[in-house]
Amino acid sequence: MRGLPLAAWAYVCGVVALAVGLIGTASYAEVDWRTLAVLAVLFLVCDSAPARLNVSSAKVSLSFAASLASVVLVGAAGAALLGGCALVTGQRFFAPEKRLFNGAQFALSGFTAGTVFELLGGHRFEPQQAQWAEHVIGPFLGALVTFVFVNMALTAGILVLSRQAAPRELARESGTVVVGFLGYGMFGLLIAGLWPRVGPFAAVLVLLPLFIARWAFEQAHDQRQAHAATLAALCQAVETKDYYTRGHSERVSRGSVMIAQEIGMRPDRVEAIRYAGMLHDVGKLGVPTKVLRKSGKLTEEEFAAVQLHPMRGLEIVREIGFLDEALAGIMHHHEKVNGRGYPMGLAGDEIPEFARVISVADAFDSMTSTRSYRAARSIEEAVAELRRGMDDHFDPLMVEAFLRALDRDGWEPPDAAPPPDDDVVETTQQDHDDPSAPIRVEGDERVPRQESAENAARTERPGAAGDGAWRR
Repeated sequence: MRGLPLAAWAYVCGVVALAVGLIGTASYAEVDWRTLAVLAVLFLVCDSAPARLNVSSAKVSLSFAASLASVVLVGAAGAALLGGCALVTGQRFFAPEKRLFNGAQFALSGFTAGTVFELLGGHRFEPQQAQWAEHVIGPFLGALVTFVFVNMALTAGILVLSRQAAPRELARESGTVVVGFLGYGMFGLLIAGLWPRVGPFAAVLVLLPLFIARWAFEQAHDQRQAHAATLAALCQAVETKDYYTRGHSERVSRGSVMIAQEIGMRPDRVEAIRYAGMLHDVGKLGVPTKVLRKSGKLTEEEFAAVQLHPMRGLEIVREIGFLDEALAGIMHHHEKVNGRGYPMGLAGDEIPEFARVISVADAFDSMTSTRSYRAARSIEEAVAELRRGMDDHFDPLMVEAFLRALDRDGWEPPDAAPPPDDDVVETTQQDHDDPSAPIRVEGDERVPRQESAENAARTERPGAAGDGAWRR
């Protein structure tokens, strides 16, 4: 609890006090203590082995099953008492304050769910009632939704007040977490349904499918981690060819996600565009290093090699099945709204949505990054350049979405990259992705590149970096 803001301290103390008061004043006259003891053992076993979700730092406790079973089998008071078992769980061994809060929020969730179950006409377990199940399923579903809602609301409160997460972030990621909670909670109905015939052994029977479900979640999480590691390795290989663009792929990925979330993309598409942003320049692996680092004017053949990198990228990653729509973003992120981009010369809405998103993030990061030949532009200058490029180079919808997200979330420009240690590394004076890069126009004289997107369109010719503007 050290370091928590005062508001978070007050919140935790309030939740714990409410749970203690509730447990202390509840009536336990009708609680079957033998049943409660069995459920407590199940709760402790399950809560000590949570399942990871495909959400950063998120886990779902298997103890949801025991908690929801207790709503049916021992009533609201018993469910509250069972939730208090989180105080002695195998998790959070060195964080007693977290044990205390989790025990309190489980107790409150269980009691509230049990109360809703009874209000909806649910019947607690009675062995002599042959038609008992008919009076359980509907009220149980209501109790399940209530339990998940209260649990998530209480948890969200401490995360926001302790500044560990923003409300918008929690809302965005809540869908995946809710699915996991509801899924594990339904095992509680299975336990309650088996109890009339096999008694306490029902808890043992349910452990096997519970841990199979946990294994499945773990496999999905591990697969996602493997995907991320594979993509990171590809990005590192690309950036090794150009020292001064290291970290660019990750930042473009982040900027693309900001836009995608702002325009309301589904979570699965947001994840796909995150991958697309990371891999948008992977085709540079197929461009000769001497071309990427060349300090002078490009020949027609060399510039053609640069223009091929989106197609090279598609060839490299097209067999990676989980990329899906990301492939279109990789292939077309150098298309322009005015139809003068490459590789296909698409215009307007012909350009895939992913590509229109990446194009904006790519240009912004390039402008706000330091290169070997110039310092980074300020965020204000980069924003002004994006606005000048609207309706000509960029989709206005994507630019406006990015600027709204930028105002809300901010942007941390990268630190200037130190010069490479290897003396043989040649630092380029012509960044083929940068809208402010100088170009060789004649002889050995260098002049600054014209600043506006309108002028960029007029200077498009092999070797002038016009078609390569706004890259990265």
